[in-house]
Amino acid sequence: MKELEVIGKIRDRLENLLKDIPFLQLEQVLIGEPSTNFRPDLVFETTTGTGCRKIIVEVKSIGEPRYVRYAIQQLKEYLTRFEDAYGVVAAPYISSDTGRICRENKIGYIDLAGNCFLRFDQLNVERQNFPSVYVEKRTLRSLFTPKSSRVLRVMLCNPKRSWQVQELSNEAKVSLGLAFKVKERLLDLEYAREDNKNICLNRPGDLLDKWAENYSFRKNRMSDYFGMVEPKELERKIAEYCQDKRIPYALTLFSGAALVAPFARYTRGFVYVSNKIQEVAESVGLKEVSSGPNFTILEPYDEGVFYARRETGGLIVACDVQLYLDLVGYRGRGEESAKFLFEQRIKPKW
Repeated sequence: MKELEVIGKIRDRLENLLKDIPFLQLEQVLIGEPSTNFRPDLVFETTTGTGCRKIIVEVKSIGEPRYVRYAIQQLKEYLTRFEDAYGVVAAPYISSDTGRICRENKIGYIDLAGNCFLRFDQLNVERQNFPSVYVEKRTLRSLFTPKSSRVLRVMLCNPKRSWQVQELSNEAKVSLGLAFKVKERLLDLEYAREDNKNICLNRPGDLLDKWAENYSFRKNRMSDYFGMVEPKELERKIAEYCQDKRIPYALTLFSGAALVAPFARYTRGFVYVSNKIQEVAESVGLKEVSSGPNFTILEPYDEGVFYARRETGGLIVACDVQLYLDLVGYRGRGEESAKFLFEQRIKPKW
């Protein structure tokens, strides 16, 4: 949506909102003031029980944190020029993250989805949790597509490192163009910050949480089996066979967590195997079943799941970030194990 279109829609929405407030009188609405250097997008002149009040609105076509911080800077400059003025950021959609930034800066906000926050004089209007109904066309629609998420995995596995885009591209095995787009999205959402043209994580916990919301281990192709021996013995046999045949593998979910952050006993094993899955299963005596499995082989949705896998106790285990993502979506003990893994291994590295 173009900014001029957003300005018109915001004007109508805010005007209707203010007219419904019994102790506030809307006098007029101005679109900028071209005769001076003071050029906000909208100015609402109002009268309340405590006197006159100007509501100055800065409109952005994108409501992501980086754009909103710039709008807040503009508003603060405008507010120095007038007494009794209140600043408001407007956009098609203001997320809870962006709304928090506005509140911290004592700035109001309003969007086209229905979210708003206005607090001045005796006025206190607050509406939250309306989902976005406006799809913003972006060069990269999601950070969490298979190849885009390779970049996230690399950065979360190395949370204190600063990266050049070329380094990220090489490490994540993605194109330079995709690495650049992911970098820009991370900056827009303030999950990362830029320092001397290098990028480093800014809010790793929030990024990991958002990724977990958009991920499920069921993205992988899953084959369920039953074996006559315990999962731990099956893990050893699979590891030996894969090593002998040079087949990439990595234990995950409870099988992986038991080796790096043991939390509870488990009765079902899980392993990523990159290819020849049926051959691997047959080599260790696994029989495919439709119910009651005690072992599951996952064919990775993307080879990025093998990034930073490491040897532990003679077995190859997925990296902590991948283990966490897989566990957190497994209800019950999986969520509990994920939390334990996070506290024991992931959080301390931040």
